Amino acid sequence: MSAALQFQPSPYADFMRECKVDLPNQLSLHVEIGGNPQHPTILLIMGLGAQMLFWPDAFCKQLIDAGYQVIRFDNRDIGLSSKIRQKGKRLNTFKLMGRFSLGLKNNGAPYNLYDMAEDVSLLIDALQLKHVNVIGASMGGMIAQILAAKYPEKVQKLGLLFTSNNQPLLPPPFPKQLMSLIARPEQRDAEGIIRHSVKVFNTVGSAGFINQIEAAATARKLYHRSYYPAGILQQFLAILCTGSLLPLDKHIQQPTIVVHGRKDRLLPPSHGRAVAKAIKNAQFELIDGMGHDLAPYFIPTLVQHFVQHFNH
Repeated sequence: MSAALQFQPSPYADFMRECKVDLPNQLSLHVEIGGNPQHPTILLIMGLGAQMLFWPDAFCKQLIDAGYQVIRFDNRDIGLSSKIRQKGKRLNTFKLMGRFSLGLKNNGAPYNLYDMAEDVSLLIDALQLKHVNVIGASMGGMIAQILAAKYPEKVQKLGLLFTSNNQPLLPPPFPKQLMSLIARPEQRDAEGIIRHSVKVFNTVGSAGFINQIEAAATARKLYHRSYYPAGILQQFLAILCTGSLLPLDKHIQQPTIVVHGRKDRLLPPSHGRAVAKAIKNAQFELIDGMGHDLAPYFIPTLVQHFVQHFNH
């Protein structure tokens, strides 16, 4: 780990320390690291519009207790990482979505997922890590696929969680779940935005396994840490202007596990199955009752799957 990096105790988890990492591409990423630096590393890549705190403390702690150093970070355009100010023409999101679902090429976004994968590659270098195990969730799983295919020397083993390779003609997200993610809050004050976030958690998450008090506390914490809706839209445009990862999946050689929730309505399970089918010898695990989130009830099961895979 570079001596030049200035680590501080994390304000969110007493077993993590935080740091801003400046990258050669003029961006900086906000990072938290926990565990023994001598242990193998698991790098966590979060999804669309999701700050790194969407990786629950309990999930990180259980991975650390299993013998890993764990790193979580804010992607560009979210949380405390660099924001991308783009002054281009306004893109028609629904037109791009239609083309995307048919496998047609889109362009015009400020950046795409290849740029975000390069951010992660540069972060691995900046932290002076030779190679890492990676877990990517949702959009983070898409970034992880690109990372494993384009920078194979940096990724030892791959874990993919409720993600997709966006190949043409996969079942679309259920409208209710998709619209909850990209809709604007009805009221723009703090309480309205927090209520909206809780509604999103309930719409895309694991029905029957969400503690409403904890969900509200999490939404409040995330709002006060950083609220930047422009970043969510730009990350969504990045997905739409990246397109299918199917050709890349054919090049992934790392041992891979794909984990998906049977109750996922944002990216239905067939998306995870498509990823597992496209990556050579990938293992697929379907978890009953789980939606598009890391609800506390499922954390021990998820940790068990990933640790067994990385230890094997």
